This record gives sequence, structure tokens and C-alpha cells, in this order.
Amino acid sequence: MAVKETRAPEPTAEEISAEAERLYGKGLADLGWRDPELERAARLTWKINRLKTARSAVIAAHVYQRAEIILGVADFVGDSYKLAKMCAESDAKRVVFCGVRFMAETAKVLNPEKEVLLPAPEAGCSLSESITAAQVRALKLKHPGAPVVTYINTSVEVKAESDVVVTSANAPKILRRLYVRHPKIVFIPDAMMGKNLAYELGKKLGEELVIWDGSCIVHDHFDSTSVEFYRKMYPGVKILAHFECTPGLVSVADFIGGTGDMMQWVADHKAPSYMLITECGLGDLARTRFPGKVFVPMCRLCPYMKATDLSRVLRALERPTASQRIEVPAAVRERARRPIKRMFELADDTCAS
Repeated sequence: MAVKETRAPEPTAEEISAEAERLYGKGLADLGWRDPELERAARLTWKINRLKTARSAVIAAHVYQRAEIILGVADFVGDSYKLAKMCAESDAKRVVFCGVRFMAETAKVLNPEKEVLLPAPEAGCSLSESITAAQVRALKLKHPGAPVVTYINTSVEVKAESDVVVTSANAPKILRRLYVRHPKIVFIPDAMMGKNLAYELGKKLGEELVIWDGSCIVHDHFDSTSVEFYRKMYPGVKILAHFECTPGLVSVADFIGGTGDMMQWVADHKAPSYMLITECGLGDLARTRFPGKVFVPMCRLCPYMKATDLSRVLRALERPTASQRIEVPAAVRERARRPIKRMFELADDTCAS
């Protein structure tokens, strides 16, 4: 069936200038953007913001996305957990997901009646691709009775084989609640996060917590030996590391958590400077949200997250292709929905274990 094309109107010179001023005020200039770059972005953000209203669309952006997307067009900004909840609560007819495929699949699972669009359909995830549904089934046979706890950075097929989905922010809380009734848990697929969780919870790897050998190309190569150098270069610096980093790095950090936790920690604490050891997008966002604070760079770019740009967002709104439209078979969707909903229940502070 042919897809009707909806074109955004062309902005006037005055409208472009006003939009560029808005982007300037949002903090893009603080990230090094100059007038010509702001004007080029302004032409696209102006179109996107008008077209998303006409198309009854909301734009969800992960914190690792490009700054011009987060500051220019996003309606929701956050980590995987926050975006999953906000997409489920939205009454828009379509969701444009600026992130990677597993996130858009999660949005579709929670919003089967909505059109979910992924502007960069090739945006995968090394961690998500490290395990298959067949491998999860094999783990369940090997460890009967042990609940399978799955990090949200996984395909919808893997989630469908799981008992509970978790994020880096809520994994410790959810595992603690599950251990009340279960002596052994299978945690997939991030090996580094599994090791960090075992240490935090005081559980024996391989016995009480069985993990998978998956990894994230952004987080698994950060070097703990450089931390001492940065502490000498920046006296008083507070080092915040993501749960997916190596246990060696985590052991020398001042704080460990998910992206949302890291931002909240910065908001709640005063320090001469901060180092956010994760994907570079979080540092960009932090500098715009906390302009009075100093951030020391130590990050890596995720090629999957940076595959989305304003031009692709606009094209997805104007004329989405079949590859941009996320579809999940009903049977898989219903099976994947249960562990996601279980996550919401177990992450709730009012939940009984």
C-alpha cells in the first residue's frame, strides 16, 4: 500500500533566525556550535517540530543521541526505562524513536496500536546482538527454576524468553527482590554488569548469579589505570561510571549507576569537576543542563546511537520506509510484554517482593 507523503512547509528567513536563537538558548552554542551550523540545524528542527504536530507524533530520544536532536526536537529524553514508560503513557498516534532497534521494539511492545518509527533502521547494538532467543532457551534448560533476568539492551525475541527485564538503574533493586524467593538467578547478557551486580549483592558468580559473556563496545574498554592520572590532573574530580564498565574501573569510581542515576548524582553533589565514564552524548547533555559545572571528558561515541540525525528524523516523518517501521509479531509481542511489565512492578517502591 502506498504511503501518503506529508511535506513540511519551508521556513522563512525570519523563522530560521528565530529557531536558531532558540537552539542557541538551549545550549548548542555551549557545545561549540556556530551561527552557520545553528542555521542549518534550525531549518530542520523547525520543519520537524511542525510536522510532528501535524502527524500526531512524539519524538523519544535516548540520552546518547546527538545534542541537536535532544535539544531541538525531542519530546521525551531519558534512559531506556524512562523512555519505555513515557512512550507507554503518551496518547500520540506515532512514536519516532531516536535510539537503537531494541529500544524501538520495546516501545512497539508497549504501544502495539501506535506506529513506531526508527529513523536509522540499521542502528543495532553490540550487546543486544551478543545473545539469541535459542541461547536463552538453552540457559533455561541448564538452570531449571532460576529466573532469567534480562538487561533491556536485548532483542524483543530474547525478552520474550525472559522472566524479568531490568535496566542499569533498577537492576540491583529488582535482583534483591528476586533473591528473597530464588537462590539462583540467570542474568543476561552483559558480563561486566553481571560481575558488578554480583559484587554489589554479595553473590557467588556461577552459583548464585549465572551470567552471559556479552559486552558493550562503548563501555568494555575504558581503562581503570587512567583514573589515577585524571585524579592528579583534576584534584577533587568525582568519577561516575556506568554499570556496564569493567569491575576494575567500577572499583575506583566515586559512583556507579545508569545514565539517569549519574545525572541525578551530578545535580545533588557539589564538586570541582565531574567525569562521566560512558557514551559521549551524556556529557553533552550534562554540560547543557549544568552550565555552571565543569566536566572532564572521558567518553566514547556509540556508532549505533549516532546513526540518527535530523535529516533522517525528518524523512521518517515525511515518508517512512518499510525498514523504518517497527513491527513485532503479536505472539512475540505478548510474551515480551510480560517481563517488561514485571520490571515496572518490581521497580515500584510500593511493590512487595
